[in-house]
Amino acid sequence: MKILKDAGSFVILTPEENLKSQLLTIERAGRTCYQSVAQEITQETAEKFVKMILKLGHESVMEHSLMIVQFNDCSRGLTHELVRHRIMGISQESTRYVDYAKPSAEVDLEKFELKCVVPAHKNENEKVKLADGREMSMAEMLQETEEFYRGLRKAGWLPQDARQILPTAIKSQIVVSANLREWRHIFKMRTARPAHWEIREVMGKLLEKVKMIIPVVFEDFVEAGKDENGLKYFEKISRS
Repeated sequence: MKILKDAGSFVILTPEENLKSQLLTIERAGRTCYQSVAQEITQETAEKFVKMILKLGHESVMEHSLMIVQFNDCSRGLTHELVRHRIMGISQESTRYVDYAKPSAEVDLEKFELKCVVPAHKNENEKVKLADGREMSMAEMLQETEEFYRGLRKAGWLPQDARQILPTAIKSQIVVSANLREWRHIFKMRTARPAHWEIREVMGKLLEKVKMIIPVVFEDFVEAGKDENGLKYFEKISRS
């Protein structure tokens, strides 16, 4: 069993220059509504236009865009929350077809390790008392789950059947494609203080990254503080 305590990582698959140039498309699309294209559309005019429409709350024009992000080493719990957002394309690691006993070219039912994400603010080695009198740590519980999976596979169960024993903590990978309006909604929901610690930390870091690339789109999301575990949370403020 391999324990992952660091928050999952991400890779923005859409090139930065592409993200910036999409602002020009947004301006052209928005000006079509009022037939107001009176000058050359440039990066500077596009940023001013985006700033204006977001201040007015006219976010539908932001749908003429696309940002693709790959999330790595996150839990199945995080991906369950992420796929609840509707307006997106999703490609997710399959627990039916991924054989967790096949870390290399051949299946090895003796040596494979499951990877699981645990809270960084908790001690996964702390013992807790169970109803049957045993005392176990979270790390030991996950280790036992690995043995359950190993046992099912040795008994001839296929990965798609043995997966039923896998925990929410199991490591997962997912690629998400969404327009910038939807990403704004995701950040509003998933970086706020009530959001789950794992998705909040990952999305907070992604938010900070895209604010550097196309700040005009996300400048109204600001760090609002830290929770009891020292993790940042954000809030959306009114645009000036």
